[in-house]
Amino acid sequence: QVQLVESGGGLVQPGGSLRLSCAASGSIFSITHMAWYRQAPGKQRESIARITIGGTSNYADSVKGRFTISRDNAKNTVYLQMDSLKPEDTAVYYCNSAGTIPVFSWGQGTQVTVSS
Repeated sequence: QVQLVESGGGLVQPGGSLRLSCAASGSIFSITHMAWYRQAPGKQRESIARITIGGTSNYADSVKGRFTISRDNAKNTVYLQMDSLKPEDTAVYYCNSAGTIPVFSWGQGTQVTVSS
């Protein structure tokens, strides 16, 4: 059973940056496309960034050009560099496998709050 642990969230001013990390237990990580998701208050969880096993990435329009997803298969970790943060980026951020139905149990997520 793969466990996911997200970290790196916090309170940041608009225009600021944060780097999120997601550590996964289990060797299956290296053979799984991964994604970052977020859930804002009162909204459904949405996929915002995806990275393939080989490192190809794509992004939701709402974060394109501001967020960068990366992965280190040796460390079983996926990252999300978030720059030029906006108040509408405020949400709980999660990682999981990419795809319509994520296959791993959800972690606790990490709270990102963008506010002055």
